[in-house]
Amino acid sequence: MSVLVYTENWDGKFKKATYEIVSYANEIAKQLGCDLIALSIGKVSDEELKSLENYGASKVLNANDDKYNTIISQVYTKIIADAVNATNASVVVFANTYTGRSIAPRVSVKLNAGLVSGCIALPTSTQPFVVNKKAYSGKAFADVQVNSDIKILTLNQNSYKIVENKKDAAIEAFTTEIPDNYFKVKSIEISKASDKITVNDAEILVSGGRGLKASEHFGMLDEIASILGPTATTACSRPITDLDWRPHSEHVGQTGKVVAPNLYFAIGISGAIQHLAGINSSKIIVAINTDKDAPIFEAADYGIIGDAFEVLPSLIEELTKLKNS
Repeated sequence: MSVLVYTENWDGKFKKATYEIVSYANEIAKQLGCDLIALSIGKVSDEELKSLENYGASKVLNANDDKYNTIISQVYTKIIADAVNATNASVVVFANTYTGRSIAPRVSVKLNAGLVSGCIALPTSTQPFVVNKKAYSGKAFADVQVNSDIKILTLNQNSYKIVENKKDAAIEAFTTEIPDNYFKVKSIEISKASDKITVNDAEILVSGGRGLKASEHFGMLDEIASILGPTATTACSRPITDLDWRPHSEHVGQTGKVVAPNLYFAIGISGAIQHLAGINSSKIIVAINTDKDAPIFEAADYGIIGDAFEVLPSLIEELTKLKNS
């Protein structure tokens, strides 16, 4: 018996979310008294694969083929399901990313395995197997019991800390037969909108709403994010992308990106329920709004009742002093 964790990579590199799920899966392996095996798909260097041993992986299966560099759900499902069978895995862990949410249900069907998506904590029990997740857009919590022989979990980003647990992991090639007709989708070109860190990966989000009144005023948010460093970036509410003031890649909320940064600035955002559903996993929320009755203040840890055009210049000045001190 083992625990298998699918370690998603981005252009051949692992990110913070990968090390979070490896740490999480390793703790489950400890609960079950078995080994943690990591599975990587696509072109990833041995050095990068070896980094997984720092967080508890005792073995790394490397499915490395140029055909796998483009994510095709049907192909990845077959590889992961075959790896589960090959390793006799009783628990399979994914990150709750777009890729994880696309592939985990397919693997669940293929293996007749119970699926719990959006987990936020370790299993509270392994006999029976019970794990906690958010429900109703984060307004409630559910303890889900999984009775199938194989359990599949997707972990919400920023829900579990990265824990070092050094092992000496062997890297093994993993091959399986994939029918040619699975490769119907071909990637012709990949264009990136920006080299900035994505809103899902950012630890600090500086987000703006209609209270900023015009697209050119978002330059202040860009400046704040720049001062706060490489783990910070800008975001916005849905009306802003609807107005084409900011790209859709920055839209956070129930109908956009669901995020969980360590720090979330909500500037000129009233706090509609759809927006709050996408940010309520943030560790700290700071709201700036002229309306003292705005719903955002009910969710905020810190609130400033004031005009953003007066508050932000002072905030930029103080952050700059702090950075240069």
